[in-house]
Amino acid sequence: MTSNAFMPSTDSGKADLLDHVASILVNYASILEVTAEDLASLQADAHAFRYILKSMADMQAYAHHLTEFKNILRDGSAAIVGWTVPPMLIEPTPSAVSSGIIPRLSSLVAHLKSHKNYTSAIGLDLGVIGTSTVVDSSSWKPILNVQIKAGHPIVTWTKGSAAAIEIWVDRGEGAGFSFLTINTEPNTSDNQPLPTTSAVWKYRAIYRLHDEQVGQWSDVLSITVGV
Repeated sequence: MTSNAFMPSTDSGKADLLDHVASILVNYASILEVTAEDLASLQADAHAFRYILKSMADMQAYAHHLTEFKNILRDGSAAIVGWTVPPMLIEPTPSAVSSGIIPRLSSLVAHLKSHKNYTSAIGLDLGVIGTSTVVDSSSWKPILNVQIKAGHPIVTWTKGSAAAIEIWVDRGEGAGFSFLTINTEPNTSDNQPLPTTSAVWKYRAIYRLHDEQVGQWSDVLSITVGV
């Protein structure tokens, strides 16, 4: 059993908390005397932070695939590949916010807790009270699904209580499964150049916690590409 501070340690956890507080605080704005401006600022912060995390994950995945492509150009491969396409920023981009999103959230929470009408029940509803939890990660098993965008697979998954997910891929070239990426935010785009003929790509994944693999490997997800 561990006792946790209310502020998550990971960026994705902080984003989840921002989203939650931004959606729930409106219910207590009147009794805690939260202004419309403060609510709007909190909601803008939540949107901006979630957006930058998703954009960063897309860019990191692209960097990984660009490195793979560079290695193929340098060393050769039986596959015929083309230039990998960089991701586009998701539209519309959020409104600009001032730096210091998490310090602002911490200051807001401290202000709420000092209000005469604040109660522990409100704090629990807002998710700003640390709890004691028992973490048993031995049974964690990712469930993978797939979406297709411009012919490329997007492996979809849920995060749960894990810190990240580690995904491996088998491209049907006889080498078996090899490491693809570690992501802290769903979902995972595979921007590897598509083959010129039909092929089956397979994916499997395992959750990570405290920089280690935990739980069980997912079932293998197979998808036909290059059709």
